[in-house]
Amino acid sequence: MNYRIINGAISYGAETILEEINFNIYEKDKIAIVGNNGSGKTTLLKSIIDKEMLEQGIGNTKFEVYTQGNPIIGYLKQIEFENLDATFLEEILKSYKNIIILEEKINEIQKQLQNNSDEKLIKDYTKTLEEYEINGGYTYKKEYEIAIKKFGFTEQDKYKKISEFSGGQKTKIAFLKLLLSKPDILLLDEPTNHLDINTIEWLEGYLKSYTKAVVVVSHDRMFLDKIVNKVYEIEYASITEYKGNYTAFEKQKRENYEKQLKDYEYQQQEIKRLREIADRFRYKPTKAKMALSKLKKIEQMTIVEAPNKYDLKTFHTNFNIPVESGKLVLSVEDLQIGYNEKEIAKISFELYKGQKLGIIGENGKGKSTLLKTLIGDIEKIGGKYGYGYHVQTQYFDQQMEFLNPNNTVFDEFSKDFPKLTTTEVRKSLGMFLFSGEDVFKEVKNLSGGEKVRLQLCKIFKKEANLLLLDEPTNHMDIVGKESLENILKEYKGSLIFVSHDRYFVNKIADSILAFEPQGVVYFKGTYKEYSEYKESRINKNDHQEKIGIDKKKNTDNEYFRNKEKAKIKNKINKLEQEIEQKENEIKEIKESMQSEEVCTDYIKLKELQDRISQIEEVIDTKLTEWELLSTQISTKF
Repeated sequence: MNYRIINGAISYGAETILEEINFNIYEKDKIAIVGNNGSGKTTLLKSIIDKEMLEQGIGNTKFEVYTQGNPIIGYLKQIEFENLDATFLEEILKSYKNIIILEEKINEIQKQLQNNSDEKLIKDYTKTLEEYEINGGYTYKKEYEIAIKKFGFTEQDKYKKISEFSGGQKTKIAFLKLLLSKPDILLLDEPTNHLDINTIEWLEGYLKSYTKAVVVVSHDRMFLDKIVNKVYEIEYASITEYKGNYTAFEKQKRENYEKQLKDYEYQQQEIKRLREIADRFRYKPTKAKMALSKLKKIEQMTIVEAPNKYDLKTFHTNFNIPVESGKLVLSVEDLQIGYNEKEIAKISFELYKGQKLGIIGENGKGKSTLLKTLIGDIEKIGGKYGYGYHVQTQYFDQQMEFLNPNNTVFDEFSKDFPKLTTTEVRKSLGMFLFSGEDVFKEVKNLSGGEKVRLQLCKIFKKEANLLLLDEPTNHMDIVGKESLENILKEYKGSLIFVSHDRYFVNKIADSILAFEPQGVVYFKGTYKEYSEYKESRINKNDHQEKIGIDKKKNTDNEYFRNKEKAKIKNKINKLEQEIEQKENEIKEIKESMQSEEVCTDYIKLKELQDRISQIEEVIDTKLTEWELLSTQISTKF
């Protein structure tokens, strides 16, 4: 499979969005499209589906859209629900239309074979079974069950009508349908938006093992690092290809820029030197020939163009904290949070001056609720919390409910700072990319990214010594995220923030508050260190040190813990052997089905197929038990 755009361009009216598109998708490619907001990333995705958007580019090559193999292209924006009365499961099963057709065919042939043992019918039956296996017929149910669970849906949700789900849930269902339908080219536009870390990690694994092509637009740098093998960058209306993941792209871009700048500067110096010689001697008869040769040498040069500067136009601020807090900024002890007296989490930690605490975990577990409780918007259910001396807080709400939609940008900012002059207001807004007529835009007409910048501009201007930020990087492009990272890294106050952007968390946080299935865990260290700890489940002493528990190791308890762990491991090993034995049994049955004696015997074939189904049910049961025991090992020990 191959899809190629050669020397294409995209324009809207007189405005050129992309002027020279050379873009290749090969089978199994994992491609990232990166660039600032508004650079044309989503437009490029849409043009892959709708080639009518494309026209002749500025290059010398003839414009062409070339496809090999008639690939099926899947795009989330195209997924629609034809019948809102259909159940969630019925919608998901539409992704397995071909497998279900094969299932129906197998059942129909089985019925026919009860009264007819025609050799042609038996061969058709055998061939259909093979096709069913190749297409994943024996594993598709387990695949969609895992995907549904990972996206946060329950067993009961499968039987609810689509009309009963919220808009956000419908989007997730559509996303699941797209993934499970497995198109030849899978187009994903910001797929990690509004997904929690656990779901993102599952999606990474799914896409890494995806056997077809993926093209993704994303600002999630860690996600791109783990998925892609090729990056196309859009900058200044042109597209540049880089091999490797996002980190490799950044390195290559920097190296290419530095090399071209060095070559350009060297050549300019050489041109200057040759011209000075020519100017000095061109009017001296004995040296005129030599002077002309220098000018000729300049004419014969292949001119090195000055490299474009990185498109780094973004916001910045001069942060000042006039009032410093005491050493202890916040103390939280057995704080019970939730709604309507229903507890959803119980939390304990202490935050000290200058500390930066990142809050991570699944959606709906209480991360935003914790911040709203700490600022007093929601009543605590139990426990206690208290701020230290001279602590001044500012809160960033991911819903940005504090903004008045009918205000202009200028008025929205000015109402919080009435003593500032017009020049001072414009200067502050200019640092967050609101300049000229932009300051007179109404808030309701701003993009998501613009609203984030306006809210941050107001928060930073208030110069608090404790910031509580709820998903501040939503709607930001990569350059914007890097700018916020730099601001927060240099920020001398204390910080508590919620984020699903692991790269961002790893850059900023020096401690982690993780909302895990077994409870809320406080971890002193970076996100990378937390991930390594979580992955390896290091020994009890290290675990206790990381979460701040200072207890003496109890040797008796350790003995019984090790004994229990060994017992579970033995069960896991035994299950693995039993599963392998059953799989070998299926393999032997399938080999016997190929024999001439059996493949013409319909009754024997049906008996063997029924036996395979029975064994697969046993394997599924044992796999479920194995998964439960493995989870117990990783979480308990």
